[in-house]
Amino acid sequence: MPKRALPLANKIFEGFNTYIQTFHTYTRLAPLYFAQRNWPAMQLNHRQRLRLYKDLLFQLSDVFREMLGEDSRNREIWKLIRQEYQEMIADRPDVELAETFFNSVFRKAFPENPLDEELMYVMEGYNSCEIRENSDILLTYPASMGLSKIIRQILDDFDFGAEFMDKEQDIQFLIKSVKEVILTRYRVEIGTKTQLLKPVFYRNKAAYLIGRTFVGKKWMPFIIPILNGPKGIYVDTLIFDPHLMSHLFSFTRSYFMVETAVPSHIVGFLLSVIPHKKTHELYNAIGFNKHGKTLFYRDFLHHLETSDDKFEVAPGIKGMVMTVFTLPSLNIVFKLIKDHFEPPKNMTRQEVREKYKLVSLHDRVGRMADTHEFEYFKIPLSRVSDDLLKELRNTTNSLLTIKDNYLIIKHLYTERKMIPLNIFLESCSSEDGKRAVEDYGRAILQLAQANIFPGDMMTKNFGLTRQKRVIFYDYDEIEFLVDMNFRVKPKPETYEQIYASEPWYEIKKNDVFPEDFKRWMIGRSDLKPHFLEYHRDLFDPFHWKSLQERISKGELIHAFPYPDEIRFRPGEPN
Repeated sequence: MPKRALPLANKIFEGFNTYIQTFHTYTRLAPLYFAQRNWPAMQLNHRQRLRLYKDLLFQLSDVFREMLGEDSRNREIWKLIRQEYQEMIADRPDVELAETFFNSVFRKAFPENPLDEELMYVMEGYNSCEIRENSDILLTYPASMGLSKIIRQILDDFDFGAEFMDKEQDIQFLIKSVKEVILTRYRVEIGTKTQLLKPVFYRNKAAYLIGRTFVGKKWMPFIIPILNGPKGIYVDTLIFDPHLMSHLFSFTRSYFMVETAVPSHIVGFLLSVIPHKKTHELYNAIGFNKHGKTLFYRDFLHHLETSDDKFEVAPGIKGMVMTVFTLPSLNIVFKLIKDHFEPPKNMTRQEVREKYKLVSLHDRVGRMADTHEFEYFKIPLSRVSDDLLKELRNTTNSLLTIKDNYLIIKHLYTERKMIPLNIFLESCSSEDGKRAVEDYGRAILQLAQANIFPGDMMTKNFGLTRQKRVIFYDYDEIEFLVDMNFRVKPKPETYEQIYASEPWYEIKKNDVFPEDFKRWMIGRSDLKPHFLEYHRDLFDPFHWKSLQERISKGELIHAFPYPDEIRFRPGEPN
């Protein structure tokens, strides 16, 4: 048996090496495409990197099942495989990713195994990220250099592969911002210094420099977004606001392309500048979402040990496609696809899964929630409320198994908990409501700019984050915007047409009449007039058609993750 274990461990190790090397190859293409302004290639490269893990995993798990045969459930051989593999990865700088890769292979090759603490890496490396101040991934600028020289040196130290549009103007913008935000509040002292990560963070049409300044006896983080416009490279703004920085790394945004020889060091630095982000969120943000899922699960297990409340049906209007439950003390919801859908829903479970897959591979532009997909997810039965168990039995019974005092769920998604927009609008003030409905409309239009038509745009399918940002989270009816047919509603001309109980004109599957949105989008009388006036474009079919034309021509419409008013050159084409 030991002789069989070594080649199997080697297979996993080789698979991980292939994954990590190919991951870095895709990542290193991002600076090239940024310099070339090759935005279609940037998007394709991002999707290919996202698909990489699962594609390799499925290939490897098939090989494993063939090599193991009837021994796929043999615990003794898996123990030996793990021992051999552990020796192979022990000294790797990305050992945590290698552990997660082993878990993934094990779960695919050992069927229906919900969790095995003896054979899997379950709690290893829990919260182990750190960064040294003298790390070789940091550039350090002492305050003794002087502000102007520091700014000039920073822009000289990063090569974006293209000429600056107006470098001197960028320097003056940055100096002015630092003076206004930092030097009006803090005094430069001995020990004051600025540090930047050497790796640049690329996403869509932007490159981001991530840094921090030690001033006032604490680290003050900042982010410098760089764009490559038709006239050249330019600094778009300087971000100090911790809320905006957090939003750049939000669960609603696509993952960054950033070189990570030692991923834990990058995450360690990010934790120092965005401290309220969880470690798993930051691994997600730099593209290692499978390890982010591992860390999320470790957080979940830790939370179960330190809490005693029960899982319950999530508040809000029950969905027609998904059953949703939550643990009140945890900022997460759990979503299961129902066994049967009530009319008018006529899709299959697999079609719903395909919609979630589409979202996982698409640019979420800060308006769609990231999810983690789990199989054979287990929960202590004692923590499941009677009402929830009844609801699950009634709606998702085919996904459930009870074994050894655990509820085992064959398939589910986890997603960040948000306040459903319809519930928020029931009791909020008029002022808060106006801000929310404005952002609701912006969310729909920004999704459209990313070639996503939400389909069911009822407020119950949107939620508010802690920062009151509106996010779309119901994906079963989404379509690509370019596949829709936006029409002006025909005007009735005859008595029969005016009083017809059903539409007298032909309506095809993907026909959309934007003017009809006015009837149902917002119900509150104090909010509806404001919403209709503020978002007139929503109800104009020609606006939707203009977006389709831009996307069909290959234009990537950049979604800025910060307000236009803080940009140094508002309106500058990108």
